[in-house]
Amino acid sequence: MLKILKYSFFDLMRSRWSYVYLLFYFLLGIVLLFLNNDLSKAVITLMNVIIVLAPLIGTIFGVMYYYNSREFTELLLAQPLKRSSIFLGQYLGVALSLSMSLILGLGVPFLMYGLLQSSAIWNFSLLLITGTFLTFIFTALSFNIALSNENKIRGFGYAILLWLFLAVIYDGFFLMALILFEDYPLDKLSLMGTMLNPIDLSRTLILLKLDISALMGYTGAIFKKFFGTDYGLILSIFMLILWTILPVMRMVFKAKKKDF
Repeated sequence: MLKILKYSFFDLMRSRWSYVYLLFYFLLGIVLLFLNNDLSKAVITLMNVIIVLAPLIGTIFGVMYYYNSREFTELLLAQPLKRSSIFLGQYLGVALSLSMSLILGLGVPFLMYGLLQSSAIWNFSLLLITGTFLTFIFTALSFNIALSNENKIRGFGYAILLWLFLAVIYDGFFLMALILFEDYPLDKLSLMGTMLNPIDLSRTLILLKLDISALMGYTGAIFKKFFGTDYGLILSIFMLILWTILPVMRMVFKAKKKDF
């Protein structure tokens, strides 16, 4: 698996789009950190970009890499190698290369700005951690979609639709549910609805870490009461890990049963 991971990693790192992705975050970090006096605002802006862009890039690169390396994958399947090793290696290669671009792209401006001794390092670290989780989650989801669809156009369509649903449409349905059932206790519904969407969960964690939950109104008070505790933080990280592991397990299971 390590050899396949290494090949996939360096294969993707040779792609110019990986450098474009890294350069985008680098320039964004430079502009926001050096031209903004308020670090909290800079982190919020970065959050709004990462929350949307990291899942989208993970989804597109995951589907694209699977379909483009289809012939190479079939060649590997003809060798005495475990299917789980092949697909886990490819998945980890894609996810790690994208995560490295994200971490280096934002981490270098952070070091240049000299924030290692600042309290903002914890907020910035949480931002990178959630961005990495989202990359791993949506890369795994995209591999699942590609494995389930032979047609490239259909696979791309389903992958983009999944990202669009979790990034945009889900929030609309969730807000409508809160409005329709406003006369009922919504504490548990709000918490459950947030945990069922990794994008919303990541956004909530960052906003609460920045201590601006008051801007979120009644819902913010509920989240602050739960996610603001050590138990809430541990459970949130556990949910992100679960969101990562379950699609990977499903991907391995699907790969073992699929007839290539």
